[in-house]
Amino acid sequence: MNNIKADSIRIGKNTVIESNAIIRGINGNAKNIVIGDNCYIGEHVQIICDDFVIGDYSKIQHHTNIHGYLPCHIGHNAWIGQYTIIDSIGGMRIGNNCGIGAHSQLWSHIKFGDRLEGCRFLSHKKMNIGNDVWFVGHCIVSPIMAEDKSMAMVGSLITQDMKYNQIYAGTPAKSVSNKLGNQFEEISIENKFLRMKTYLNEFGSTSKIKIVKTKEEINFEDEFTYFDITNRKYKKTLSDIEIDFMKFLLPDKAKFVPY
Repeated sequence: MNNIKADSIRIGKNTVIESNAIIRGINGNAKNIVIGDNCYIGEHVQIICDDFVIGDYSKIQHHTNIHGYLPCHIGHNAWIGQYTIIDSIGGMRIGNNCGIGAHSQLWSHIKFGDRLEGCRFLSHKKMNIGNDVWFVGHCIVSPIMAEDKSMAMVGSLITQDMKYNQIYAGTPAKSVSNKLGNQFEEISIENKFLRMKTYLNEFGSTSKIKIVKTKEEINFEDEFTYFDITNRKYKKTLSDIEIDFMKFLLPDKAKFVPY
């Protein structure tokens, strides 16, 4: 691929990278590029980063720009909307199952003013985004820590850390969970199990797929794909039926990451 320049490249099964996307390092070849299985990298996406990793079933929509000197590592099942900017100059870690809505900007540095003239504003700080975090869209985010399941409503300006399962809104954003509740409600393992069984029935084919409640019920030696409700993980086989079922579940029915 002429549009990908890296010393080490690993691209997963069924991943589509549009021909006008650009993936390279800051100054020539990237050192390490890893893109998982069943991913999509859209038109005119630019990934200019020496160390870039993104997990399975992730989508980066058109005209997104990801850049930076330090590693940018993104987990499984990411959805990154069009015209998003992700800056990894200070370093970027984004967990599993995260959504970054269109036109959002995640910044890990501030740098421009003339220091000889006394400009005081120069900083680089790693941004840490947990699992199941959702920036709904048009969000601008400073280098914060966003704990698991936190959420920022459309147009939010995030300058402070986001706490577990809290919803934020405004400029600057503040928690509004006292009005809107939390992003996630508690669901029992039994109800999750029954819901997944319903999804499987809606999907219409139960061959080679099993829904279980615990890891102990998984046979890692057989050919079945097991979905473990308690741990939100699945035994990955990359069978056609597994891939079709995962695509059926995403983006909003259920999200699992591989064992």
